[in-house]
Amino acid sequence: MPLDAHPESTAQRPSWWNRNAPILTLLLLASFVSEVLYGATRLSVIFVLIPEILTWGCASLLIRETVRRWHKGWQSMLLLGLALAVAEEWVIQQTSIAPLVGLAQHAYGRVWGVNWVYLLWALGYESVWVVMIPVQLTELLFPSRREQLWLRTRGFVIASAVFVVGAFMAWYGWTQRARVNVFHMPPYNPPPLYLLVGAVAILLLILSAYLIPSSAEREDHRAPSPMMVGIIACVLGSPWSAFVLLGFGSFPAVPFAAALAVGLAWCTVTFCLVQRWTSSRDWCDARRFALVCGGTLACMIGGFAVFAVGGALRIDWIGKVVLNAAAVVWLIWLARKIGRASIEV
Repeated sequence: MPLDAHPESTAQRPSWWNRNAPILTLLLLASFVSEVLYGATRLSVIFVLIPEILTWGCASLLIRETVRRWHKGWQSMLLLGLALAVAEEWVIQQTSIAPLVGLAQHAYGRVWGVNWVYLLWALGYESVWVVMIPVQLTELLFPSRREQLWLRTRGFVIASAVFVVGAFMAWYGWTQRARVNVFHMPPYNPPPLYLLVGAVAILLLILSAYLIPSSAEREDHRAPSPMMVGIIACVLGSPWSAFVLLGFGSFPAVPFAAALAVGLAWCTVTFCLVQRWTSSRDWCDARRFALVCGGTLACMIGGFAVFAVGGALRIDWIGKVVLNAAAVVWLIWLARKIGRASIEV
């Protein structure tokens, strides 16, 4: 049977909604978690969510489908998420190589024409909160579809084309309009060599994602309880969500080399912990959800720190509080649902 075939017979073909619900859910969650719940996309400018769905949503969907076609694990998905972050921040919107003065309070950590602290934050944040968490959350919502492909070849091609359109909209809207007309910053034309470096980095990350071995067999050690997994994920994720403040120069007294070193160490510790947890024999949906839930809460908490330091309109504060509260209620409902399912199994 082809990988993109459905096991149901024609007479038992599922409804349009059952076939496409995971797709639509992931398209929305990728942007909603990383942008709206975080607060990067605020209620006062909610219209920008449309190109974000086209880029973040389609990219997350394409990454998820690619990993399933390659029969790889979450490590491969993380590498593809890093490739997406490089594409977005280096090639499309160019925020990692364009001067941030005007957006940021200080030109912080800019060496050799690269905003290193901001780039490090973007690599971690976008690979995890744009790709990893939304994909895992969607698969938890639709457990029977977890191992299936959600797109046929035609759907994969359409999603790729929509991503390209969304990427162009993001590039034009940011580099040609917002940067110049809203933030009153001079136009920036990146050196071709910089764009070439970004393209090479993207290709190397994609190649690494393809070549990396699939997840190894489970090992004889225990993962922490679901509650502890969620707490640790929240504790580790909250500072990272606010790490962008360093990239924007909000704390210029902090040496940028120290910020980079601490950030890299933080990423390494987090990766090693998740690697150990997910390789344990008792890793299950309850722990997977706790990891996702802790990360989502961390995203929202870090966003409040960004609001407090960077400032926000009153309507944006209200919108974030209301949406974050609604998300917490929904996560509690989902936790109970997953808990009941685990008991039944």
